[in-house]
Amino acid sequence: MPKELLINATSSEIRIAVMEDGQVAELFVERRKNRGIVGNIYKGRVTKVLPGMQSAFVDVGLDKDAFLYVADVSEDLEEYESFGGWGEETPGDDGGEAAEGAGRSKKGPQPSIDELLRESQEILIQVVKETISGKGARITTHVTLPGRYLVYMPSVRHVGVSRRIENEEERERLKKVLTDLAAGKKGGGGFIVRTAGEGKGEDEFAADKKYLTRLWDQIRKKSEKAGAPSLVHRDLDLVLRVVRDVFTADFATLWVDDVEEYQRIVEFLDQIQPDRVGRVRLYRKRFPIFEEFAVESEIEKALRPKVWLKSGGYIVVNQTEALVAIDVNTGKFVGKKRLEDTVFKTNLEAVREVVRQLRLRDLGGIIVVDFIDMEEEENRQAVTAALEEELKKDRSKTKVLGLSEFGLVEITRKRTKPSLERTLTRGCPYCDGTGRIKTDETICSEIRREIMKIPDVPPGQELLVRVHPDVFKALHGTEAGLLEAIEEQLSITILLKADEALHHEQFDVARL
Repeated sequence: MPKELLINATSSEIRIAVMEDGQVAELFVERRKNRGIVGNIYKGRVTKVLPGMQSAFVDVGLDKDAFLYVADVSEDLEEYESFGGWGEETPGDDGGEAAEGAGRSKKGPQPSIDELLRESQEILIQVVKETISGKGARITTHVTLPGRYLVYMPSVRHVGVSRRIENEEERERLKKVLTDLAAGKKGGGGFIVRTAGEGKGEDEFAADKKYLTRLWDQIRKKSEKAGAPSLVHRDLDLVLRVVRDVFTADFATLWVDDVEEYQRIVEFLDQIQPDRVGRVRLYRKRFPIFEEFAVESEIEKALRPKVWLKSGGYIVVNQTEALVAIDVNTGKFVGKKRLEDTVFKTNLEAVREVVRQLRLRDLGGIIVVDFIDMEEEENRQAVTAALEEELKKDRSKTKVLGLSEFGLVEITRKRTKPSLERTLTRGCPYCDGTGRIKTDETICSEIRREIMKIPDVPPGQELLVRVHPDVFKALHGTEAGLLEAIEEQLSITILLKADEALHHEQFDVARL
């Protein structure tokens, strides 16, 4: 089935779904009052330089100071202090547009952070990672500017081609066109051809180059006049950014359910990709667009740990602060012949779903997949090859370590924003995010300890204990002897009352 892009726009939020083979492959959610900042360029002021951490904190006008690591600081920063350093790859989720060889020039050992920055220094930075888990945004002084077909790097004399363009002849042609184009620019500057640039000619690249270099000049002049901290350049909003970066030639249709957004998208595409304007459709039905394409049910499933496979097997996704663990199980699938065949088929089926869940849930960092143990080396290699092939669909940068003898595969995936779970949910206020609650037996024991702590309880004292109905049942059932023992030991009377208004773990003890 052809790919489709679905945009659901309301006054409070924007939701965008990427459909592949009739399933939701990626999901973007942004609340209008909390617009993303990846790609924005700020003029900031260094607040702390930490040589022991080889990093610095920079005030860019956000709630928390942004984090700047030494590798993200241009060595030419002092020379260009008024407008910062320049870039090496497109920030944010731009689908692996960075090319081989792009990056910091090798001039010797990496300088220390305190040799590059000083407190109160004003620098130009670009955000490369949103605020995640209460941490400040990740920033860089290597500013990069994406266009229709090119990514512009103002101070890096480098020409590259997106890794997603695999044809070697086309890669060589594009490099030659760009090399000739970059040679004519005074003051240097480098370019990377984006995936959308495949098959394009010199005229298209020249127009893109003119736009990007002019934009950089405007940013530089604005930053020289701006005070710190301040926003110097805001990247496109989510809708236009996805249209620019995701809505490629292999998409058959873009559906949008809002008239104003429809008009904005058409006008935007008319400027950058006029051949794709005809693929944009306004969704006019009263039935919600995400219900029509079964996206809502997929969102609900993506917030649950267990995902069923068609064969009857399943995977379990557990997201922690340190890493993401994914476990593969045969479940109800028992196979027909050998155990090895059953396991191999389940693992192969799980590969596709694991990658889809990584993209759908936007899971990043370190990911460990626990496949079912396979005895035959040929099957192990086939599962690894299938995983690497499936990951080619992922626009985020990934790296895979081979299958270990215990059936574990380690994957690293670039993370630039909070996962879907972190965006749509929060920690449980009852269990502090652990996802578990205390058993009735544990709570009954806590009640006993609480009563025993009450000072100066005279004989004959009456105590009222209010508990959740489930705990009330336990204290009259399996834990009935607990209160009787306390009454006998202290020569008191305990009155028990069930209160549905109480949380399962909550109780109180009062004298009468």
